Order: sequence, then C-alpha cells, then structure tokens
Amino acid sequence: MIIHQWLQAAHRNDAVGDNARVLRGLLRAQGHESEIFALTIDDDLEHDIRPWHDAGARQGDATILHFTLPSPMTEAMRTLPGLRLLQYHNVTPPHFFAPFDTAACRLTVLARQELAQLAGRVDLALGVSEFNREELEAVGFANTDVLPVAVNTDRLVQAAPVPSLSAILDDENFVNILFVGRIAPNKRIEDHIRLAEQYKRYIDAHYRFIFVGRYDGVPRYYATIRALILEYQMLPDRFWFTGAVTDDELAAFYRHAHAYVSLSEHEGFCAPLVEAMAMDVPVLAYAAAAVPETLGGAGMAFAPKDLEYAAELLGRLIYDQPLRDDVLAGQRRRVADFGIDRVDAKLQQIVAAL
Repeated sequence: MIIHQWLQAAHRNDAVGDNARVLRGLLRAQGHESEIFALTIDDDLEHDIRPWHDAGARQGDATILHFTLPSPMTEAMRTLPGLRLLQYHNVTPPHFFAPFDTAACRLTVLARQELAQLAGRVDLALGVSEFNREELEAVGFANTDVLPVAVNTDRLVQAAPVPSLSAILDDENFVNILFVGRIAPNKRIEDHIRLAEQYKRYIDAHYRFIFVGRYDGVPRYYATIRALILEYQMLPDRFWFTGAVTDDELAAFYRHAHAYVSLSEHEGFCAPLVEAMAMDVPVLAYAAAAVPETLGGAGMAFAPKDLEYAAELLGRLIYDQPLRDDVLAGQRRRVADFGIDRVDAKLQQIVAAL
C-alpha cells in the first residue's frame, strides 16, 4: 500500500512531527510506500518532508491526517480519494487562552469546529490516547481506536554531554525541579510558581525551577508568570526559562534534574512524562486529562490540586531515598510500555484492518 501522512507543520523536536517520522519508518519497514507532506517545513527538514502542494500528497491508497490546528487540509481530507485516517493529537480548550490571547482562543475554537466536520468523513479516527479517543467519540466519530504516540527517547538517552551546561546544573547549592514544554496557559505554569512558594516555606529554600521550552507563544501569559514571581518577592534567578534548546541540551537538563513536575490541566498525551521516565527522573504530576493514563500508575500523581500537599510530596520525592527508588523502579517498568515494538504492532493491526 501507499500510506502517506499529512502534517500542518513540520518542525524539529516537535512531538507531532517526530511521531510522524517514526510512523513513516515503521510503515516503510512493513513494506509500504510512505511519505510525509506538510504545509510549512523547517529549512533543515526540507530534504526529508515534502510540500503539501505536491501532487503526490493526494496519491496514497490511505492518508493519515495529524490533526492539531485548523488548516486547508481539513477540507481536502473530506473529499480525498482512498482511505482517510485521522490521528488526533488534541486541541487545547479555548477557555485556557481566553484571558491572554484572543487570536489563540479563536484558533482553538475553529480547530474544534473543523474536527467535528470530519466526523463521518474519515474511515478511522485514531486518538494518541484513550482520553483523545473518547473525545473523538463524543464529537461524533463512529469508528475510533488508539494509536499511541511513538516517543523517540533514544535521542535523549544517547545524547552527547554538554559540559558547559552540566557545570551550571551541577551546582550543589540547588535542587533542580524540571518542566519541559511550551509555556502555555493549560500548562498552569503559575501553579509552579505557587508550588515554589510552598516548597520554599515548608521544605527547602535551596531550589531552582527550570522551564525548558519556548515562552514566546502567548506573551501576555508569560508576562503574568513573571509578575507573579515579583508579587511573591521571590528571587528571579530561582526560575530559569530557557527557550528552545537542542536535543543534547534537553538531555542535560533531564540528567541533572532531581524531579520532574507537571501541573498541567489539559494534556492529550504529554510526551515529556515519557521522556522523564526514560531519563530516570522521578515524576510528580497533577492527575488531569490524559496524564494518569500516560503515567499508568508510575510516578506520583495527585488530585485535587492542593499545592501545599504537592510541595510535601515533592520534598519526599527528592529527599526520601527509599521512596525515590520505588518510584524510579515503577517508572522503568512503565516506560517499557512505550517501546517502538508496541507502536509497530498496533500500526500493523490497523493497516491489516484497512
């Protein structure tokens, strides 16, 4: 079969794009012809990803649309010959963006409207998690299944060291508490600042919260976070917003993290949780949306969102060595469930059904 994939944007170190490239490799290994076509392509990926206006994009026996945002691909998919598959990576609900960015809020509204327009017009709708599959079902998709995200942890596990960065992170005066992902309202970064206040008050004053990821997507939201740090009269150097980093740099942040914290209130999967487990960083996470499903009983998940309680859990995760060892052992067992063989077997099953 010829099985092509459509991406709205092809970026390096993007979970959706990385997943598409892994799927392409698996499809080719299974004996299928497969290419990835995208509307926008980073310069360093032009040799690897083909433009969507290429006529070959519409010549597959089956086409997988990776849905994240509204685009011309939605209308084209509705009338595309051949088998049509949707892989849904989730759309953040609009209310998270409403106080900070009306354009982003409108974009997510349109995305959810476009998603609903595809109900009944694709042969199979795939969620990257059961949480996403249930959302597809609620929107009106009849034939649904789960195709897990293929998280490329090898790029981190096998990454080269960055001595200059490691020298900074190895400072014994600080405990490094890590978050990875874009600085966006659904991630509730403001709760990390409030958690830091509780941690400083009740656990330990020698902390450093590190946020790895772009912070220019929603400027008013980022400004709100900075204002909260000032309001609490906290030391600015205890909060490190790195912006975009390379794979080697990201691996260094994981290697030197004492704990990984997620306080997000909406995740369709949350690949950094898998990355943290693969890099042997104990995870503390608020149990919302797809987070409990991704953790699968590993790490330490809590609800409701009591940040004083979370600070106590974080302190135990860092300083209680027997507990820490137990958590890490559970994470090692869980991360094995995200091996490429699992994704390959599920993909073969889906293709065979087609």
